Amino acid sequence: MIPGVHESEDHGRRMRYTLTETEHGHAWGACAEVDGLFGEPRRGTYELFGWVPQAEVGGWVGNRVWLVPDDETLGPWLLADAESLRRPLGTEGLVLTGLDDYEGPPEGHRGRVRVHDGHRWLGSCREFARVLPRRRPAPPLVLKGLAGGDRLRAALAKGTRQALDLEEAALEMRDDRGDPLVERLLWARVTAWRPSSYGADLIDLELDGELFRPVPEHARPVWERWLVGPPDTTAAWAGLDTRLRWAWHGLVRERTAYRAPFDRPAGHAYALDGRYVTDEPGLYLALGEAVNGPGGYFGGCLDALDDCLGGTFGYTAPATLLWRDAATAREHLSRALTPDGQVYDLFSVILDLLAEGGMHVTLA
Repeated sequence: MIPGVHESEDHGRRMRYTLTETEHGHAWGACAEVDGLFGEPRRGTYELFGWVPQAEVGGWVGNRVWLVPDDETLGPWLLADAESLRRPLGTEGLVLTGLDDYEGPPEGHRGRVRVHDGHRWLGSCREFARVLPRRRPAPPLVLKGLAGGDRLRAALAKGTRQALDLEEAALEMRDDRGDPLVERLLWARVTAWRPSSYGADLIDLELDGELFRPVPEHARPVWERWLVGPPDTTAAWAGLDTRLRWAWHGLVRERTAYRAPFDRPAGHAYALDGRYVTDEPGLYLALGEAVNGPGGYFGGCLDALDDCLGGTFGYTAPATLLWRDAATAREHLSRALTPDGQVYDLFSVILDLLAEGGMHVTLA
């Protein structure tokens, strides 16, 4: 950490962002603004031929969309944050894009697949192909008005290719109150730097944008809301659609790494406001706030919820939970699909998991 950089403002601006070397933890520098933080991450693109719809698919499709092959020896694969792209009228097919870095079809497989979003079957196709769109150069990540530390100044003064490769780093972000919010890992390769208009002793530092995954542009309103500071009331996310609720939940989860909740003693009575539990992110947001207050975290999937019930996430078993307006969750979450397309009752699974974790739930 650069001494005093977060405790005061530099040139009238709060130094919200810090670039930190991850191996030893020293700070390269801090700044108030970053260009290139938001953008469109590179996405996998699949063209599904002979598409037979079972539900209307348009625009954003789902946070997790599974492609299930007919070949039972192969497992399903995942497109995260999936979108459908428009095709000309009369074209028999569907184009899906999504984040698929860690899940994908077997090399060369093109057979029939069925597609679902975790809650409903969307349709099927006779075959598919992965499309390799033309790569566009990624814009640089620019740290504007950067107050550099001694190590960074020495690297820039040397100016060699090796010196300008700062290797793995974390871009740490703080909200307007000065509290840690989130960080983004990147490989920090300096491509340019110049004097900054923010002050004679400051620079604008450009990093190679090819080595940084930007925050999706659709999430910008949620991030800007959280950069002001955490919510003061529960259900501040209630008016968001499912996609933005997942973006909100992502910040809730990451912020918890900096602010571990206080574990209440056994026997505590919790209350959950179920009016807005109309989708999966709403479930985990409401549950997190029931246990840990506004902006609180208590899981984001079944495995994470199970971990939270084990302690150190604001909860100690046994305890009680009054789930108000539970009928809303029962209506929206009773039918879900496993990755391979098997039907299950997510609402009942959640209740069973809470009970196994020592939380006695009363539905109201």
